[in-house]
Amino acid sequence: MVLRVSGFSSGLDIDSIVKQMMTAKRAPLDKLNQQKTLMEWQRDSYREFNAKLVDLKMNKLIKWNTSSQMNTQKAVLGGNTTAVRAEASSASNGVDMSVTVKQLATKSSLESASKLTTTSGTDKVTLNTKLSDLSGATSPLTFVVDGGESITFTEDDTISTAMARINSSSGDIKATFDEVSGKLSITSNKFGADNIIENQKVSGSLLNLLKMDYSDTNASFFKAQEALVEITSSKSATAEIYTSTSNSLTVNGVSLTFLAKSDTTGGATTIKTQADADKSVETIKAFVETYNELINTMATTIGEEKYRSYTPLTDEQKEAMSEKEIELWEKKAKSGLLKGDVILQTAISDMRSAITSKLGDLSEMGITTGQYYENGKIYLNEDKLKQAILDNPQKVSDIFRGSAIEVNGGIFGALSTAADKALDKIVLKAGTSKFSTDLNFAYKTESVMGRMLKDYNSRINSLQDRLSDLETRYYKQFTAMETAMNKYNSQSSSLSSLFSS
Repeated sequence: MVLRVSGFSSGLDIDSIVKQMMTAKRAPLDKLNQQKTLMEWQRDSYREFNAKLVDLKMNKLIKWNTSSQMNTQKAVLGGNTTAVRAEASSASNGVDMSVTVKQLATKSSLESASKLTTTSGTDKVTLNTKLSDLSGATSPLTFVVDGGESITFTEDDTISTAMARINSSSGDIKATFDEVSGKLSITSNKFGADNIIENQKVSGSLLNLLKMDYSDTNASFFKAQEALVEITSSKSATAEIYTSTSNSLTVNGVSLTFLAKSDTTGGATTIKTQADADKSVETIKAFVETYNELINTMATTIGEEKYRSYTPLTDEQKEAMSEKEIELWEKKAKSGLLKGDVILQTAISDMRSAITSKLGDLSEMGITTGQYYENGKIYLNEDKLKQAILDNPQKVSDIFRGSAIEVNGGIFGALSTAADKALDKIVLKAGTSKFSTDLNFAYKTESVMGRMLKDYNSRINSLQDRLSDLETRYYKQFTAMETAMNKYNSQSSSLSSLFSS
């Protein structure tokens, strides 16, 4: 059929003809682009599950697996509640205790022997005072850490900047300045004697300027001391003396934190422990909800129907459709992207195994599985769980956190292993991050899907070049035809005019 349009010598609509000729030729390119789009959609789906598994492993399981989250005991303080803080663990034995803090642990430190002054003698020393303005300042000023790292200060360095440089050094120390007393102190970040302050391993001219030294007669050097605590239990009338390099200690499964000396804050602190199921119930409820949601999402995804006739739309197809039509079409096209996926199937199987391996014990505490068609969903009887925790808190803790002799660390440990295994496979295939829940995190190109997409891009670019060359050739042929027809028409017109004259 000859198409005619004004403005062409031949009467042909060349653009339309070339477009129709290229439509068939572009079919392989459209197919490649559709295959690439499907793979990108599939990779995005993997990234969504990657984020869910990272969140489960790195955030939720780590949190739930702590003693504080699975704590089945509560410490109740009496008497002096200012000197001691106590937190019972599931391992606490219920023995009542009386605690008297005789001495707090301190860190070793250096402090200016007297108030710092300026060369003027009248200006108050502040954080903004330059080191060069202090009385006795010399140049250069140095601070040597552990006989190795040396910091040299300039004339423009203030007390504030000097402290910042000291604090960022390798000495694991902290410098502070009190503008009221006019004294600067450098304290170890560590309790006990294993630090550079205690072992006199800082030196330099800055110490002299700041009126610090290690002289035994100089009160500016304070040695570290241990905490000294007297504890009496309900099982013994004799008090035991405990020492600790820090202000914390665990006795009878109760974590003690020492806050002040007892004789200055009201005498001894009494500690009783009692069963408390609320925190554990809350943690296990959160686990059950998260587990059910993840298992259901994975099972739904691998069982999702795939509509093979709904392929990704080309740009031309989108132009002929409304936004709503495009949305509904792509919803069908994206359905079943991970249907029957082996990675998700294995993850579901591994996670369900973590539950079924403990099913007998779980059933006793009110946690049971649903029907076979519920994809491994678990149900929780809160009353039964609470009673199980009150009856045997250690057993409940061991089931979820694992006992001392258990290799995989109970249910939480087994689920973490299952999530880690699935993440390894997803990272290898899709190029996701094993440590990020960010859905915008860039994919790694060196993955199975990354290499395949790179190949798609190469093939698409190559085919686009060939089609561009072909289209150019078509236009050249039609241009040649137009030129020939113009020449023929011109000759025909000349002959007609010759014969008519």
